[in-house]
Amino acid sequence: MKLNNVQITQFRNLSSVSFSPSTSLTIIRGVNGSGKSSLIEALHYLGFGRSFRTSKHTSVIQHDKNDFSVFASCTDEEGEALKLGFMRSRNDSFTCSINGERSKKLSDLVSLVPIQLFTPQSTDLIIGSPSERRRFCDWGLFHVKHQFQLLSNQYAKFLKHRNALLKQYANLDASENQYWETQFAELGEALTAMRQEYVELLKPVFKYYANEFLPTFDVELSYYKGWEKDVCLSESLVKKREYDGKIGHTSSGPHKADLRLKVNGVNAQELLSRGQLRMAVAALQMSQTKLFNSVTQRKSIFLLDDVGAELDADKREQFIDGLLEMDTQVFVTAIESSQLGFIEKYNEKKMFHVEHGSVKEE
Repeated sequence: MKLNNVQITQFRNLSSVSFSPSTSLTIIRGVNGSGKSSLIEALHYLGFGRSFRTSKHTSVIQHDKNDFSVFASCTDEEGEALKLGFMRSRNDSFTCSINGERSKKLSDLVSLVPIQLFTPQSTDLIIGSPSERRRFCDWGLFHVKHQFQLLSNQYAKFLKHRNALLKQYANLDASENQYWETQFAELGEALTAMRQEYVELLKPVFKYYANEFLPTFDVELSYYKGWEKDVCLSESLVKKREYDGKIGHTSSGPHKADLRLKVNGVNAQELLSRGQLRMAVAALQMSQTKLFNSVTQRKSIFLLDDVGAELDADKREQFIDGLLEMDTQVFVTAIESSQLGFIEKYNEKKMFHVEHGSVKEE
């Protein structure tokens, strides 16, 4: 997927912006507060339906407006033209548009726009909660396994119901609990098998990029399924039923899973410096991009916000080189041109300057 033209209206300080990015590398410069990160944030909505800077959608809508919109003219891998759009209102309703057809199903849009993001907060992928790493795995599965979204939604539904039953544990009907527990365990095992298969595919690719970005370390990736190693999920649920009844929620299952990263046999966050953690995140994201390309024969879009603050010059070049070699469409924001001195070698690039919410090609 390549974005050929983007229109953004009533989004933060971007009242009405239209620009045509490079299908290869787009550099977006501007001082802090100019709107360059807002531009990246708006693109992020096409791939996720949400912001990476705030959980409040109303925060991105201009204060005197009722909604914002992001529209893009695109070309897919078969050369077919697509017109995509996303609009969200102050009442929290949203509408997706695909070639003029409107939809209230967000997955219809985001499945077409595989976007990844690297920001100053990207180290949360390693030092943050397990939910960050589950989302990382699930992005890959969502874009490579068509049945993943349905399975994930079904599991979430049964988890919610089991937790509701546990809150009335003392009055629980044994036969009803048995039915829901059996269904829950089957869905949990299926979801876990899908994630484990994905991580096994990711491991050798990650090993390659880890050697590129962290050559002096032995880096290993593993998957913790969310319950005891040597038992099936149904057995774990039985073992922990009384405990779960006391705490009122389910303590075993893929909703407790984690992607674990060890460096020289030690948890990565305990050994790596801040800069080295960024390198590990870059290796993870590069490996996911490579795997996505090879499995789907599609290309992704990569957003790098404030890259000068997060990576030293050599690593910036290495990261962007690797993405462009995979025919990824890359958007990079920076404050100064000096942060991206190496970009002169790229022929198919475009430079834009953002100032007071306006975007101009240089």
